[in-house]
Amino acid sequence: MRLETLSSFRRCLKGLSDARLFQVMEAMRRADQVYGHPHLHAGIGMRRLGKHLECRDALDYRLIFRRDQDSLLFLFYGTHNEVKAFLKNRG
Repeated sequence: MRLETLSSFRRCLKGLSDARLFQVMEAMRRADQVYGHPHLHAGIGMRRLGKHLECRDALDYRLIFRRDQDSLLFLFYGTHNEVKAFLKNRG
């Protein structure tokens, strides 16, 4: 499956350290590996949030994404509260 990002996701990554960017990329890779295998979702904290999914890159940061044909499309990256606000604003 392809991994794609929206500009909203890329804006969230600006200013992050190389170490944190590496964690984000690893979380994206793991999401791709376990997508469609529910028994593996728990390992990265993947869960459905309405029409979106979330997974963790660390205990306090989450990646929001959705399936879009043959891709996982990453939309947002942030803390639990930032994710809540993002999803609330998206309706």
